[in-house]
Amino acid sequence: MSRKNRRKDVNIPPLTTARPYSITMTGNQGLFFSSDGAARDFNSVLHEVQEYISGKYAALITDGGTEEVKAQIKRYITKYVQDYRIAVSSMSQEQLVDTLYTEMAEFSFLTKYIFGTGIEEIDVNAWNDIEVQYSSGITKKLDENFDSPEHAINVVRRMLHVSGMVLDNASPAILGHLSKNIRISVLKTPLVDEDVGVSASIRIVNPQSMQKDDFIRGGTATGPMLDFLAECLRFGISICVAGATSSGKTTLAGWLLTTIPDNKRIFTIENGSRELALVRQKDGRVCNSVIHTLTRMSENEKQNIDQDILLDMALRFNPEIICVGEMRGPEAYAAQESARTGHTVLTTIHSNSCEATWRRMVTLCKRKYDMADSTLMDLVTEAFPIVVFSKQLENKQRRLMEIMECEILPDGTRSFRSLFQFQITDNRVEDGKFIINGCHSAVQGISPSLQKRFLENGMPQDTLKQILAAGGAV
Repeated sequence: MSRKNRRKDVNIPPLTTARPYSITMTGNQGLFFSSDGAARDFNSVLHEVQEYISGKYAALITDGGTEEVKAQIKRYITKYVQDYRIAVSSMSQEQLVDTLYTEMAEFSFLTKYIFGTGIEEIDVNAWNDIEVQYSSGITKKLDENFDSPEHAINVVRRMLHVSGMVLDNASPAILGHLSKNIRISVLKTPLVDEDVGVSASIRIVNPQSMQKDDFIRGGTATGPMLDFLAECLRFGISICVAGATSSGKTTLAGWLLTTIPDNKRIFTIENGSRELALVRQKDGRVCNSVIHTLTRMSENEKQNIDQDILLDMALRFNPEIICVGEMRGPEAYAAQESARTGHTVLTTIHSNSCEATWRRMVTLCKRKYDMADSTLMDLVTEAFPIVVFSKQLENKQRRLMEIMECEILPDGTRSFRSLFQFQITDNRVEDGKFIINGCHSAVQGISPSLQKRFLENGMPQDTLKQILAAGGAV
């Protein structure tokens, strides 16, 4: 429904029908029968009810969302079904009304997956090809699908309506959101084939309350690795977590931020949807200092609020730790500037290895200023001395593959020191399943220059000794 059809004042008249009778349900109350005693096809029922409800109560559907409005729409649907004695085979009254409501006012069969538990992503490859990725890493093809390409487009348009975005031939590629933690990317014709209808990726980003033991128990990392990263962030060493999509970057970053003492001020910047939930309460009162911010996209470019703008704002809020949800564009330059001017910065980035991460930062920084690669490399390695590379293996397990330090030597040259690594010892397939064995190990100790920075930033000698003991010989 377009915004121009939205009414400011919704005066809902009483529901009337052409048939004066009403039905009192007795006996098997969950089963309905059409006037001629035959069950009807659901799609034809949907079309009929949708036409009626949207014609009389369009504004109600468009402005829906609250439990009160939801209940009101369902009452109108229920009365229509009862008055016309509509039956659909193997569906009870409740099932029929719920399904009709879901199709008309929500997101068809996708609703239960979007708002379900344990689901990270829903991929609509085509109207008849939908996949769901679970938090466990398992991906399954759904037996369910849309009725047609047009049906898929209509449902996706309802999703985008939430964020005020319109999917049409003039705007066939759209980024939107369903809520603060659900984002959606959509492509339609002519960017995809007509018989596909629409392609969409729905990302459900639920703030994770992961504990240190969860990472260790799952084999993601060892205790010394996690302790080292936490101490880096605690004592002013900026960190970049690299990896592909679904590699666990944000989960690790979120946990690291939970290790920050309550008296340190954290400012988070996320792109469109909330993945972090860091505010803590004790005895009903907020006990830490956190500001969560989100970018805002608008059809009017002048009204866009991107990560670059929010980074500039962050510096005015006296933060001690800045979290940039993801480096993906020119904000990389502002992030490294912040890290080199007394702020501790935690960020994530898409990259294929630790060493490749710094080169990737250079590429992103050049989108802001066309500077020499060597100059930018000097800047980003100074800004982010520690890079973590996370990977989702073929068996869907997540591992911190490497923690690397970039040491800047007195002559200006750089030395890349691998501090921790995950070494794969065995790859095989058994009964169609990938079996991957390996272990984490300390490779080198931290550099003397990093030790010096730790001490200058207040790290106790005992803590430094523990880090040195866990990381091998210096």
